[in-house]
Amino acid sequence: MKTKEHSTSQLFEINHYLQQGLFLVVILLSLFSIISPPIALLLGVILVNFFGNPFAEFNSKAITFLLQFSVVGLGFGMNANSALSAGKEGFVLTIFSIFSTLLFGFLLGKWLKTDKKTSHLISCGTAICGGSAIAAITPVIKSNENQTSIALGVIFILNSIALFVFPFIGHQLDLTQKDFGLWCAIAIHDTSSVVGAANKYGAEALQVATTVKLARALWIIPISVLTAFLFKNKNSKIKIPYFIGLFILAMLLNTYFPATAIFSAHFVGVAKIGLTITLFLIGATLNFTTLKTVGVKPLLQGVILWIFIAVLALLSILYLG
Repeated sequence: MKTKEHSTSQLFEINHYLQQGLFLVVILLSLFSIISPPIALLLGVILVNFFGNPFAEFNSKAITFLLQFSVVGLGFGMNANSALSAGKEGFVLTIFSIFSTLLFGFLLGKWLKTDKKTSHLISCGTAICGGSAIAAITPVIKSNENQTSIALGVIFILNSIALFVFPFIGHQLDLTQKDFGLWCAIAIHDTSSVVGAANKYGAEALQVATTVKLARALWIIPISVLTAFLFKNKNSKIKIPYFIGLFILAMLLNTYFPATAIFSAHFVGVAKIGLTITLFLIGATLNFTTLKTVGVKPLLQGVILWIFIAVLALLSILYLG
């Protein structure tokens, strides 16, 4: 009996070391820019489903830190004047898309009979900035762990698909760098996938997408206040995305202080590596358990909302821009 228990313990230990080794190999490949962000995400999905995630307890915190660090680093590669111009152009479309998505999401949730809080989290994640919006809205509506996990699962699944689909569609439609960047910022949920897809498309697309997306992320604050009113939670805590201020500071330094050019390129390079690792870790959250937990109705709501905002944004950019 002891021999069997000992053998089982050894196998478990070997498997744990194998998991850690595989994860560290992918991170090393990312550090040396050997793999691209989409491939990193795909490897994360494969590894977690076949070998498991040895760092599951640290995954969420690591994703949050690396994403914020990477976004701030990308600021050192951007020009404030160009960013301001892109932000102005995307402002009206941002407001219209946010509120139309929230309204449509509310009606869709009613029609599909999705849990009210889960429905609102999915709508906010789609309308504003994916997982960051869900994390901010969760304490406001006091959603439970299951409701939050389902909403995050829907958003992460669709984010992963967007990273591959959007650049392909962009090339098929021969979208300009500027138009593609704006489309990404409006129609892809999470900042990580927005930056990943735009970076794959080109430098100008990356600048437009990052700027518009972060300006969009600031809408977390008014939407959180509105949510607190709708859900009658007056004492709710509202999370403010402070890292956006650091991104703006980095962009201003890069634009108005030429001396920063000495290290700006290095900061941007490190930021892109951080983004690749972030997408790998996001992929490592998408196991079969997550997919089963999501359920048909929330996933259907997420897909329909995503198609709605993607088509609406694309038509607006092509014909009204």
